[in-house]
Amino acid sequence: MASVSQPNISVKQIIFIYLIGLIDMKFSLKQIEVFLETAHTLNITQAAERLSMSQSAASESLKSLESQFDIQLFDRVGKRLQLNDFGKIIQRQAESFLAQAQALEQALLTHDQVGEIKVGATLSIGNYLAIHILSEFKHLYPQANVLLEVANTTKISEKIANFELDVGLIEGEIAHTELEVIPWREDELVVFCAPSHPFASRKTLSDNDLIKAQWILRETGSGTRQAFDFAMHGILSQLNVELELQHTEAIKRAVESGMGIGCLSKITLHDAFKRGSLVPLKIPQRDFHRQFYLILHKNKYRSAGIQNWIKLCQRYSE
Repeated sequence: MASVSQPNISVKQIIFIYLIGLIDMKFSLKQIEVFLETAHTLNITQAAERLSMSQSAASESLKSLESQFDIQLFDRVGKRLQLNDFGKIIQRQAESFLAQAQALEQALLTHDQVGEIKVGATLSIGNYLAIHILSEFKHLYPQANVLLEVANTTKISEKIANFELDVGLIEGEIAHTELEVIPWREDELVVFCAPSHPFASRKTLSDNDLIKAQWILRETGSGTRQAFDFAMHGILSQLNVELELQHTEAIKRAVESGMGIGCLSKITLHDAFKRGSLVPLKIPQRDFHRQFYLILHKNKYRSAGIQNWIKLCQRYSE
C-alpha cells in the first residue's frame, strides 16, 4: 500500500497556526490579504495589483509576516513562487479568518440596522398602546425582532435596571438613580361602574360615596394603583377595597358583573364605554390625571433599534 506523505511541520509552525486563531493578533489583516492573494496568483506583482498596492509594499508585507514568526509560506524558485505544505495549511486557516473579519467589518458598518429590541410595558400600555406601536414598527423595520414583555411598573423598572430589558413604557412614577425617565404622554384614570349599579345614574360622586363603595382595583406595585392612591389622598385609608386584580380585563368583567366599582386608565375603557357595558363616573373633586414615561438605563447603549423605537413612541405621545 502506498503511503501518503505528511507535511513536515515544525513545532514553531504549529504555534503559528494556533496564533492565527487568537484574538490577540500578532499580524495585520493586510498581511493576511497579501498572503492569500499571493497564494491565489503565485505572483506578488499580480497580488499587489488586486489589492491596489505597490509591488514593493506587498512584497514587504509578505516578508514581514514570515519573518515575524520565523516561518516560510512559499518555496521560491528564481522569480517563481510555490505555496509549500505549511502555506497550504495556513491558507485554509487564513481564508476562514478573513471571512470572519469581513463579516465583522460589515456588521460594524451596518450598525444603523435594527436588530433585536427587548421592550417592557405595563399592562395598560402593553395591551392597549404598545401593540399598535409594535405593529407599525414591524411595518417600518421588517427585519427587526421586538420582544415585548408585559408586567407592572415595579417589575419593568427592575428589569431595566438589571439590563434585562432595553426600554420600558410605564405608567407610574419612579425614582431610580441608574434610570433615565422621559415623560411620554398624558393619561387619565376613570372611575366606572356597571349600568345597573346605583351610581350609574348619579351626575357626580362625593367623597362619602367613594368611602361607601366597594372597590375593585389593580394590585399594589402597578402604576395605575399608584395614581389611584395619590388621587384618593385624605380618604384612602377609609376605602373598602373588595378585590385586587393584576389584569385590567378581569377588573372590567368583575365590575360589569356588579361586584363593585373600578378605576382604570381611559385608554382601557374606550370600547366598553362605547358599547355601554360600563359607565364612567364623574368625581370633580379628585384629580385623576397622570403621566406615562419611557425609561432606559443611563448606561445602556442606544442602538439604532432603540432610538427608532423611542422616536416612534414619541409619535404616539398624544
